[in-house]
Amino acid sequence: MAPRNARPSTESTDPGLAPLSSLPGVGPALAAALERLGLACVQDLWFHLPLRYEDKTCVTAIADLRPGDRVQVVGSIEEVERGFRYRPQLKVAIGDGAGHTLQLRFFHFRRAQLEQLQPGTRLLCFGEVRQGAHGPEMIHPQYQRIGDGEAVAVEERLSPIYPTTEGLGQKRLAGVVAKALALLPGDAQLELIPGALCADHGLTSLRDALLYVHRPPPDAALAQLVQGRHPAQQRLAFEELLAQHLSLKRLRAAVRHRHAPALGGDGTLQQALHAALPFRLTAAQQRVTREVMADLACPKPMLRLVQGDVGSGKTVVAALAALAAVESGRQAALVAPTELLAEQHLRNFRHWLEPLGIEVEWLAGKVTGKARQKALARVAEGAPVVVGTHALMQEGVAFAQLGLVIVDEQHRFGVQQRLSLRDKGADHGSGLVPHQLVLTATPIPRTLAMSAYADLDVSSIDELPPGRTPVQTVAVSNARRAEVIERIHAACRGGQQVYWVCTLIEESEQLRAQAAEVAHAELSAALDDCRVGLVHGRMKSKEKQAVMDAFKAGELAVLVATTVIEVGVDVPNASLMVIENSERLGLAQLHQLRGRVGRGAVASSCVLLYQPPLGQLARERLQVMRETSDGFRIAEKDLELRGPGEVLGTRQTGQLAFRIADLARDAHLLPAVQQVGERMLAKNPREAERLVMRWIGASARYAQA
Repeated sequence: MAPRNARPSTESTDPGLAPLSSLPGVGPALAAALERLGLACVQDLWFHLPLRYEDKTCVTAIADLRPGDRVQVVGSIEEVERGFRYRPQLKVAIGDGAGHTLQLRFFHFRRAQLEQLQPGTRLLCFGEVRQGAHGPEMIHPQYQRIGDGEAVAVEERLSPIYPTTEGLGQKRLAGVVAKALALLPGDAQLELIPGALCADHGLTSLRDALLYVHRPPPDAALAQLVQGRHPAQQRLAFEELLAQHLSLKRLRAAVRHRHAPALGGDGTLQQALHAALPFRLTAAQQRVTREVMADLACPKPMLRLVQGDVGSGKTVVAALAALAAVESGRQAALVAPTELLAEQHLRNFRHWLEPLGIEVEWLAGKVTGKARQKALARVAEGAPVVVGTHALMQEGVAFAQLGLVIVDEQHRFGVQQRLSLRDKGADHGSGLVPHQLVLTATPIPRTLAMSAYADLDVSSIDELPPGRTPVQTVAVSNARRAEVIERIHAACRGGQQVYWVCTLIEESEQLRAQAAEVAHAELSAALDDCRVGLVHGRMKSKEKQAVMDAFKAGELAVLVATTVIEVGVDVPNASLMVIENSERLGLAQLHQLRGRVGRGAVASSCVLLYQPPLGQLARERLQVMRETSDGFRIAEKDLELRGPGEVLGTRQTGQLAFRIADLARDAHLLPAVQQVGERMLAKNPREAERLVMRWIGASARYAQA
């Protein structure tokens, strides 16, 4: 989470804005640990909300223990055993005196701990109950010794468990939070949403909600709290979603407040491209193109997201938008997250635009030396269309008159990177900024678009071009691998082409490459009369491209690849895809990969090879893939199963790292959030600003670029 330490200099009387060092007992070391959590002032601690709760308000009898429960038990030590089989472990059996026992197991222990745990010692333990080989057990429980005749002291309320950092224990953090809560002012001073709006939408007291979430009473509905559905949590989730919404709306307003060049032209180049295309645009492509052109013709910066399934034809819409910029004497830049995808765009743009007399410049990390210097010079002199990777965002790249920025798969980029490209296009003499067109083949669920893309207008290409065939998807256990390879053999003998995709959970590119090499060797041996190619991330771009070109030309029957082929590869004759370890991938990535087949007239198939046993989440994912090929339905399910951070790939940006809100769970709050947001921006801008600072703070600029 980004530090929230930028504070308005006014509000000096607000106890929430006092630095943490003003709290008793918070010295430099503790302040530094809290800073690592993004906590800089007292208010940050009020809104540093528990991840979960532990119920230490009562003691459960050993006889009543059930696997899966997290409970507190009391017992006397009956036996202690040190074992060294496989690895050191300490086993401690405690009993209730009535013949019921619970085993405690420790894998990390010290000599002093061993000396404390002597037979006859009474223990109060808390932990998760598991079913062991000889009855119930707890692994590494929390415990404390109870003296003879000493009463068992239980907690008065549920114990909150906070997000923490190395060197900062729960007890110490809870103590600091308690000191901060003692400074919590009354509702009149704490509440930033106007009273009338709170009443209209049934919003309860913010102060009461905070105190309840930090200190739930012993009779609190723990199941509700665990799910985040308690009214107190919903009140805080509402405010957090509102802060996110306001932040994006403010960003949008700030950009809209600026001016952009009106890109119109006479339409000659666009008409020429339409005439040259070997296909007609679908009705959805035509509708989205009209929406984009209407935006470009205005002197306000366009901020539009074009989403469409794999193969729906977003690139043609982008090319037509680029021509509108060129016709108006401006430059257009297209940036993609990988060289493979950027090169695919480069080939398409050159194929479409160079016959119209428009040069397309290429700028990527592998363009070096004199070639790079010449490319940079041409861009600075006004090259009409530039395609590249994040190299376009680096220092030293200067545009003459950038009118349009097209970002493909924008969620793959860090937020600062996207801002830097937008800022590059700012014409500081005229104050003009470029229009922005964002493309994504990962359909964004409506609930997510309302929140995560509140600063963008959204257009959907919800129709595939004619001639695309539906892909039949089956899930097959790895135990039937030989059958799958035989099926590949039959397809190849019938003149079809096959993808074999290797996935590894390890982040190491080297391990991924090794897995692909092993699969390549296995398939080459099994398919001795077929040519098998190999592509992975550690190969040089030129080698990768040579293999891809050979596959596209039909010279290779099978292409073994890591997920580098996820986007940007179009081989209509490829009609069978096998995805290894499919249970390890998210739905969006599986859907992207599957979109590489079914691009021609031949009936196509996708085989999801999985390693049993399957977990519940993996089983649900594979089931969804078998049932539907609708990208929007898959996106909704992906959001439900994985959460917004992973669906958008935004974990690295600090964006959408909600502390309490959950977009899938709290989608029902969004319409009211939008209504309250509009009213506050119009009538209570100062409170809106403070609300954003309270929840997002210094990271607000990067909430969405």
